[in-house]
Amino acid sequence: MASGGEGVTVWYQREVALKSRSRGCHYITDEIHKACAEEINKIKVGVANIHIKHTSASIILNEVSKEKKDMEMVLNKVVPETLHYKHTLEGPDDMPAHAKAAMMGSSLSIPITNGKFNLGTWQGVWLCEHRDCGGELSLF
Repeated sequence: MASGGEGVTVWYQREVALKSRSRGCHYITDEIHKACAEEINKIKVGVANIHIKHTSASIILNEVSKEKKDMEMVLNKVVPETLHYKHTLEGPDDMPAHAKAAMMGSSLSIPITNGKFNLGTWQGVWLCEHRDCGGELSLF
């Protein structure tokens, strides 16, 4: 039998509401950690599964850079808004946003070590809003 909680499996789940963001890539590592600090601080070895409940935004790991406009420029070249999409019910930026979100993903798994995200030196969590007017955002 393990002593001191060693070998015991513990699960935490928390939904975090984020303020809506403008189009672009936004660094949110510290915001997530702060919102979940009570749970994360208790974990010696674990994994955080972060999932965004939004189909026109994505969540990624990437370099913590001050110049996030480059990522937006690249995304707009890969999925231009100037094409004639059939899905335009919510506006001309809707279908391109869904395509960008599908390419970049909606979930991350981040190791937790001694109560902190165990990320590389330059890594951070980015929320990428692909629409001009982003809506309410939730992370699990």
